[in-house]
Amino acid sequence: MSKISASHILVDHEHEAQDLIKKLNDGATFEELAMKHSNCPSGKRGGALGEFGKGMMVKSFEDAAFALEVGKVSGIVKTQFGHHLIKRTK
Repeated sequence: MSKISASHILVDHEHEAQDLIKKLNDGATFEELAMKHSNCPSGKRGGALGEFGKGMMVKSFEDAAFALEVGKVSGIVKTQFGHHLIKRTK
């Protein structure tokens, strides 16, 4: 498996990411939350990042994304860009 697809939500603070996890658990869709809350331009596309392979993303982000099963959402992943929630889509 050389490439996967994923979406993400990027926020500045851990407490924002924790709030988004609560909203997901309460039934909000990942895509809806990405459009409303993500600091990344991908938020306009529901957080979709498209396909990527190893070495194309920041290591901690990549490790978390590749470890997910399709359709699953990660816990909070911290990078130099902020705090991410990652959903593997393929």
